[in-house]
Amino acid sequence: MAKRRRRRTWSEDEKRMICAQTRVPGVSVAQVARRYDVNANQVFNWLKEPRFAAEAEEEPVTRFLPVEVLDAEPAAAPPDAGAQIEVELANGHRLKVQGGFDPDALAALIRKLSA
Repeated sequence: MAKRRRRRTWSEDEKRMICAQTRVPGVSVAQVARRYDVNANQVFNWLKEPRFAAEAEEEPVTRFLPVEVLDAEPAAAPPDAGAQIEVELANGHRLKVQGGFDPDALAALIRKLSA
């Protein structure tokens, strides 16, 4: 005999949080639905409801982060394959990069994590 699934009741806050996760670039509704064991069609229905719509985004705020240079090397030096950089952001995220890296891509990643 097949086991019947109970209906899950989601609070308004849970629905809002799940809907917000679907708006992260590169994340699909199906991924979020699987994470919370809910049918993707149900999430799509929640997304249609105005109360779970994306909140109006504010103007981006320029933030300055404290930086400490430990071993200064000349800027023209080629990237060292054994190089390592560690960045700790004010929001608690920590980022470690080893080897050569693209400074523009790293800066974009730091901006995303700081938001």
